[in-house]
Amino acid sequence: MTAFTLKSACAALALSAVATLVQAHGDVAPQAVDTAGLPETGDDWLTENPYRAEAVGEEVWARAVEIGASGYNQNCARCHGLEAISGGLAPDVRFLEAEEYGDEWYIERFRFGYTQNGTTKMPEFGELLGQDAAWAIRTYIETRPDDVSMEEVADELKALRDQIVGYASDASTADADALKTRLSEIAANIETVSGAPVADSAAYRAANLIDGTQEAYARAAEALTIGLSAAH
Repeated sequence: MTAFTLKSACAALALSAVATLVQAHGDVAPQAVDTAGLPETGDDWLTENPYRAEAVGEEVWARAVEIGASGYNQNCARCHGLEAISGGLAPDVRFLEAEEYGDEWYIERFRFGYTQNGTTKMPEFGELLGQDAAWAIRTYIETRPDDVSMEEVADELKALRDQIVGYASDASTADADALKTRLSEIAANIETVSGAPVADSAAYRAANLIDGTQEAYARAAEALTIGLSAAH
């Protein structure tokens, strides 16, 4: 079985879990998402994610991930899990391929929700949240890191996290450039589940937060703690 076929099969299995969603899924009240800073996508719904880095550049892509994270946590995490890691009742949307096939499935479900035997398993988000928010959330989801990749570097990230926690109190002996370089090297080797080229991993986030200040070290340590906790 090819890697593509295997991933597609995993996606189908994960998405078929929608039939077992608890009724509470339909009780989520959509929360508005502030999409300021993103290019507007217009009135006609697209079938492919417009916020990928190759289309809009890394700065806009990073903004989409940031906005998507907020939108996901407000509207999706209750059922689909922290960092999009499903607990088994809701589909694990990380397996949606970062290409048009996965985009089409995602946007159809986002817009119109899902009803089974007269019971709403997922509400309609399209009209309430809009297309810009939809694709920002999609961008966040497809950049989720692969569990195995995270496990391979978890011990080193924990050690770096503990070191960075100390720098949040006293940064006098810290080498910000060395830390950023090592975290960036780790991040570059963490893969996504979806096949997207860059994983928005804890290492990636921490590397981009560090600027040599104690406040930044505190934020980087928190990002590592959250990412490592979600991975387990």
